[in-house]
Amino acid sequence: METFADYILSEKDFIKKLEIAYYLQKRENIFFDNSVILKAEIARLFIEEMKLDVDKNLVLTACILYACKKNILTNDLNKVNRYAIEGAEYLENLGFDKRFCKICSEVNRYQGSEDREKESDILELVDNFGGLVLNRPERKGYPIDEALNLIEHRNLKGEYNRYLDKFKVF
Repeated sequence: METFADYILSEKDFIKKLEIAYYLQKRENIFFDNSVILKAEIARLFIEEMKLDVDKNLVLTACILYACKKNILTNDLNKVNRYAIEGAEYLENLGFDKRFCKICSEVNRYQGSEDREKESDILELVDNFGGLVLNRPERKGYPIDEALNLIEHRNLKGEYNRYLDKFKVF
């Protein structure tokens, strides 16, 4: 029997993959909004333009689903810190393998994983960048150059991300 993971991973068309996630959001109430689409599109362009040696389909699927348990209406810092881990656990129940779930949970550094997947580094950059350039209720989005500066010198200060230099060029 085909799992949801098999179904969405077998879909190679980016727009159809987004539609699948949209319908999952309606059925399962996962987090899926325009920010997810923007971040996935940034990831797609980054992979293609920089000719990164990664499975684009896997990265885009992870980019669309990693925040599935994100709750934008919480002030609970513990919930904010755990959404990626809770999302990975949920995705495992949908049939995704351990590596895919690890990639999704490593979008941020809260898990403390030592041996990060290369795909996780792409998600981390896209998540940080998208979060900084988009307007939020409490602030306007940062200009691109300022967002890149904040990623390098604040958000990822002291952390190694194998694609940071390529992302700045991109």
